[in-house]
Amino acid sequence: MTSTVARPRTTRTRRLLIAAVATVLVASPLTACGAATTAGGKAAGDSVITLSMHNPDSKTQDPATYKIVEAFNAKNPTMKVNLVGQPVEQHEQQMTIAAQSDTLPDVFWVYNSLAQTMNKNGNLLDLTPVLAESGLNGKFAPPMLAGFRNGATQYGLPYQALVTGFYYNKDLLAKNGVTLPATFEELVAASKALKAKGVVPIAQGSNNSAFSVWAFLTMLDRFGYEQKYPGMLLRASSYDNPDFLRLYEHIDELAAAGAFPSNMTTQTYVQAVASFTSGQAAFVDTGVWDAAKIQQSPVGGSVGFWPGPTFSDGVGEQKLVMNAPSAPLVVSAKVKKDKKKYEAVKAFISFYYSDEGQQIMADNAQPPVTTYKPTVDAAKNPVFADVLAATTKPGWSSPQAQPDLVVSAETASAMYDSLYGVMSRSLSPKDAVQLVHRSFK
Repeated sequence: MTSTVARPRTTRTRRLLIAAVATVLVASPLTACGAATTAGGKAAGDSVITLSMHNPDSKTQDPATYKIVEAFNAKNPTMKVNLVGQPVEQHEQQMTIAAQSDTLPDVFWVYNSLAQTMNKNGNLLDLTPVLAESGLNGKFAPPMLAGFRNGATQYGLPYQALVTGFYYNKDLLAKNGVTLPATFEELVAASKALKAKGVVPIAQGSNNSAFSVWAFLTMLDRFGYEQKYPGMLLRASSYDNPDFLRLYEHIDELAAAGAFPSNMTTQTYVQAVASFTSGQAAFVDTGVWDAAKIQQSPVGGSVGFWPGPTFSDGVGEQKLVMNAPSAPLVVSAKVKKDKKKYEAVKAFISFYYSDEGQQIMADNAQPPVTTYKPTVDAAKNPVFADVLAATTKPGWSSPQAQPDLVVSAETASAMYDSLYGVMSRSLSPKDAVQLVHRSFK
């Protein structure tokens, strides 16, 4: 969120990810990118491209992207990336309208479902030649690109890595005689013990934040989601299956153990994180985008990162940590018609995914999306370092995509509602899986 709430990840609605970027789009962002001069002082004839993102303030909400753009502009005196943005829902709507009116920005963030539609309609540039010409083909692990490819067409590239799970307060657990769980059974026992001591076990907030169930989406993968969802998309199998029902029954068990705060349905995701950073909760469900904020909070010196519990009755691989690509960056097909713009876009993409660009990401508490191994001072940034350690832990792997990012927006929304419905005990596990099943049309 992608994100602060880019997360809040972008997402889902898909905010997950939903961290973001830039100054609010005004009038037409696309006429602005073709102007003779810019606020950055570029002269007529210089190449200016627009990067349109999904939150209004990149400097504070997505410093990694902001710093990459800043560094690129400093290194390229005859090129400029003009960074603009608006809140995620407005951004998605704006990009939809722009695709219909043939006024898309040069480079932009968009949910993959919309990117797939744009690709089918011929709105997007095939980035396969760009990767080849920039020498980037060997920079990515295959899963980082696979989700944004259709046949031989690479229509998108990973904006940031989506690493999600639970942060936990080591001191609070120790003070209450609780060790970090490994299994679901241990998480239930820890929740009961913490609840008995008056401590909120897991900070969650669903009010205007129904997307904030990242750790529970990963649990779906521990019950075979990655193998099952293609059949669900084809209507050959159902979300209402014994394996998923069993997971929802476990979540109901967790709710019965008092794992979630009594005000879960009235507080927001942001308020849930605040309750954790103020020391009121032992765990919080969020992602890497909150690492820096948590590090700087009063509890920052005693926080670790946990990918979530394994299940003895799960399906397939249990040692999973969500480290998948978030929504893609895509390029307007019209860019290819303007040689200067094409060269500027190619230069920016090359810099963004270079080792220098990826180190800038790491310096701003975002994991690289390439195979680059960043330099991170674990003494100064122990929370972020712990997140990175979880993504490279021997014997652990990542799903190729977060479960809500491979289905329609309607199904993703139903998934959030189903999970929070069981957590709040307003839905039975059976009703919850049927709710999601009905969203597949």
